[in-house]
Amino acid sequence: MKTMKKFGLVCAFALLTAGMIFAAGAQEKPADTVSFAGSGGYPPFNYMTADSEVIGFDVDVAQEIADRMGKELDYVTTAWDGIIEGLRAGRYDGILGSLGINPARQEVVAFSDPYYYSGPQLIVRADSHLTGPEDVDSQTTLGLVTGTTFEEDANNLGAQVSLYEDDNQTLMELLNGRIDGVLTDRIVGLNAIAELPGGDSLELVGSVLRTERMGIAVQQDNDELLGEINYHLENMRADGTMREISEHWFGEGVDITVE
Repeated sequence: MKTMKKFGLVCAFALLTAGMIFAAGAQEKPADTVSFAGSGGYPPFNYMTADSEVIGFDVDVAQEIADRMGKELDYVTTAWDGIIEGLRAGRYDGILGSLGINPARQEVVAFSDPYYYSGPQLIVRADSHLTGPEDVDSQTTLGLVTGTTFEEDANNLGAQVSLYEDDNQTLMELLNGRIDGVLTDRIVGLNAIAELPGGDSLELVGSVLRTERMGIAVQQDNDELLGEINYHLENMRADGTMREISEHWFGEGVDITVE
């Protein structure tokens, strides 16, 4: 009988402890804050400065949306290959980090209307024998970021693939001659050539392989937040704010927010 009582006490304690842990993990975020996530390694869209501040086009769009919602912005940086699972687990409210809209992702998260358009671009060293995607074959090694839609493009070209955490790594590997080329967003490539040490020895070859639509992802059942985001995006396009943010990051007359 004493053994049964002890067993009952142990079970009750375990249940109480589990409940406390669950409650601690399920604490709601501050009502006056909205959190969006990006990799923090994708210049000029979202990246870290020398002072450990995250900046970029995505961050400015996130800040504008937060301002229009009347909330503080918490921009979270996290590993790209786990960013969708982090959203589904509730670690942030949305992903605003240049996430391409595709059917596979639409099965697990809900996307806003596109907030900018770009496409995958082949980048090589200036001394490369590759003059465009048509020169890529099974002997070509392309670097790209884990978890991006560009892996399918590389496979379609018949290339070997090397995966990296972010495009800082892919482009450094290219500069160091360890890979033959990089597939990444065209605008990221243009920025790299302009800003990366040694970037002037890189060049974009050929045109974009396809047009990619970038959306803001939220949990599938979060219709309220999705509706609010789309409402603000529509107004930001109508009043010229999206164009202003684009021109700030990419130059006068460059509006990546329209197809």
